[in-house]
Amino acid sequence: MNVKGIGVDLVSVDRITRVYDKFPERFIERILTDDEKAQFEAKGLSMQTLAARFAAKEAVLKAIGCGIGPAAMKDVEIIAPPGKQPAVRLHGLASILAGRKNINNIFISMSHEQNIACAFATATA
Repeated sequence: MNVKGIGVDLVSVDRITRVYDKFPERFIERILTDDEKAQFEAKGLSMQTLAARFAAKEAVLKAIGCGIGPAAMKDVEIIAPPGKQPAVRLHGLASILAGRKNINNIFISMSHEQNIACAFATATA
């Protein structure tokens, strides 16, 4: 396994909550894929969970070497089945950029507390 990139992100849950409260539909549309949005709406996921997912997407974008900007948050899908290790599925420009760097796997870890969420991503070839 050859490490191609790493990324980490730390997010204030209060910050995510403020943005969500001010622009709920716009915020969700900007960061979540359709599958993630359906899960969020069906399960009523917490702001801590939303903040951890935001941090995970940012960490993945850093790990593939672009950060937010060239690729969108929606280009990164976090698959987090209960009780199992989360996984990453790339779409759009994030997938193209990862392909150019021969990245074929991304490992992700997420965590949150009452007021803080964090994520760490490792991209490998």
